[in-house]
Amino acid sequence: MKLILLRPRSTVMLLIASAVGVLAFAWPLFFRTSQAGESAIGHTTDAPWLFVLLLPLLVAVVLAELSEAGIDAKVISLLGMLAAIGAALRALGPGTAGLEPGFFLLVLAGRAFGAGFGFVLGAVSLLGGAMISGGVGPWMPFQMFACAWVGCLAGLLPRVGGRLEVLLLAAYSLVSGVLYGVIMNLWFWPYATFGSDFSFVPGDQLAANLHRYFLFVVATSLGWDIPRGILSAALVLTLGRPMLNAFRRTARKAAFEAPVVFESGRTHG
Repeated sequence: MKLILLRPRSTVMLLIASAVGVLAFAWPLFFRTSQAGESAIGHTTDAPWLFVLLLPLLVAVVLAELSEAGIDAKVISLLGMLAAIGAALRALGPGTAGLEPGFFLLVLAGRAFGAGFGFVLGAVSLLGGAMISGGVGPWMPFQMFACAWVGCLAGLLPRVGGRLEVLLLAAYSLVSGVLYGVIMNLWFWPYATFGSDFSFVPGDQLAANLHRYFLFVVATSLGWDIPRGILSAALVLTLGRPMLNAFRRTARKAAFEAPVVFESGRTHG
């Protein structure tokens, strides 16, 4: 059962938020920049504005569904509870050797409750985890976007059931765990110097820069990204079926989408 159903208004807001995220990560690849050094790597000028822009966009996704009667207080409560759990899981494993147990929760919740729910949960749980673990920095808004996409895309996977569903989610967890790290490198890679074979060259052809970026990822971050994906896949294989059943049972018993029906008045003699 999808709790945030991506009705027209929320779909538009989600697409706008994602477009902002893609632009924030990838703009140096398409527009010539001379930024470099500590201030550029620290995103001292754009990261605060990106964070300020992201929060209203997340609120807009939720408010769009509220205005179209898509979610109610029960969904907000569930979102808050799962975000708190995700934040706690992130605090338990704040990226050590790439081992981040919170990713499997995003995948399962996005699958069970829908792409919109997964998008909002990914961003909010990352924010909460950063506050708890002290991981607040210029990288945080980029992490919020990346985690939001992990939860969102889980809700857009093909509809299958049984053992095949768990295998599909495990495969997605492995791939998304690796791609999360690949995407996150873009928040600093264009602004630093790693040698002629690995560094971004402003104004160079896109294919050449992507080749250098591929070499950089293979040489540096895959040792963190692959363990993240393996751990997420292993947790989905182990806990996926009971957690999916629990999430779906919760949605049914809470009757999130049940219409309100008023009984007709009765006359008492």
